[in-house]
Amino acid sequence: MPSPRAAAVPLSDVVAVAAVVLFGVLPFPDELFRARGLLLVIALVPVVVIPLRRRLPLVALGVSLACTVAVALAGTLAPSALVAVMITAFSVADRTRRSLGLVCVAAAALVVFFVSAVPLDGELFDSRAVQFVTFIVLAGALGDATRSRREAIAAVTERAERAEQGREDEARRRVVEERVRIARDLHDVVAHQISVISLSAGVASSSLESRPERAREALTTIRSASRTVLADIGGLMALLRADDDGERPDLRPQAGLDQLDALVRRFADAGLHVELRREPVLVALSPACDHVAYLAVQEGLTNAHKHGGGDRAVVDVRAGDGALALTITSPLRAEDADAPSSGHGLRGLRERVASVRGRATTSDTDGEFRLEITLPAETSVQSAGGRGQR
Repeated sequence: MPSPRAAAVPLSDVVAVAAVVLFGVLPFPDELFRARGLLLVIALVPVVVIPLRRRLPLVALGVSLACTVAVALAGTLAPSALVAVMITAFSVADRTRRSLGLVCVAAAALVVFFVSAVPLDGELFDSRAVQFVTFIVLAGALGDATRSRREAIAAVTERAERAEQGREDEARRRVVEERVRIARDLHDVVAHQISVISLSAGVASSSLESRPERAREALTTIRSASRTVLADIGGLMALLRADDDGERPDLRPQAGLDQLDALVRRFADAGLHVELRREPVLVALSPACDHVAYLAVQEGLTNAHKHGGGDRAVVDVRAGDGALALTITSPLRAEDADAPSSGHGLRGLRERVASVRGRATTSDTDGEFRLEITLPAETSVQSAGGRGQR
């Protein structure tokens, strides 16, 4: 059973059909406009195709124009057929391409102009015929304006939808970037300290009975690392919860190469023997590059502590060609001769290095894993005098 909505007839179709029928049955005083009998039936035929003028505008115009021509050749100007031509001319201009619509409307106007001369005894420029032609041209112009307005609204709507989609895509991209940033920061904050805790727990477990003092030192390291990681996580959570317009939490300054000695000492306390080779004069780094350099050393030593063999690593810090070069070398375990170099920590480190226009490479040769970082320097030079080598 068809739904009421599907069976409903548009009000405009009812009005159009009513107008054609009304102009067909009105008792015009001029006999020229009165169609009777078969001519009236022909003049009213367009009411059949008028409801189809949206889907088949050219067919509707052709039928209406053919009825007009047929009645005119019989010596009558049927207003009902001419009104049908006006209505369908509007639909052609509204529902077809602009060029095609203009050609069809112009052709219909010319046909009506010339065929009207038959019942008017050859008078082409009779005011009555000119009026009908003018109304057809006006209907075509209104149809073209309606089509242009609809296309303009559609274009504006499409642009608005594209802009909205672009905003949604940008929002999704920012969410993904923020997740990656949070994951990277969380790794930087947690991974090193958790590694220290894990290895120190192993030392404490193995030394508890044979070397109690070593176990106590390991437990002290675990306590210190636990406090540090809890403080760092708390600071990161406070930063994430802070409102943009509210007060920012008090956070510690980002670590740089000036804290490199303290970083080496923490790894030494955890059982990793680090040899630090540093030139006395280093190039100056921007704050962002300085922090990335610190994170690079931390990541390299963490990997050496977790995956390396021999509990030792070498950190080489040198300057050259307007850049700072960092190299962290550590031996590999025998079973890890082909250790992977694409973990989440190294992947995040590469992204951080790339963000400051640096370069990060890894290599695995002769049983050693090597992490090499190159960071761009500023124009000035800073001295590392007074910083001892270990």
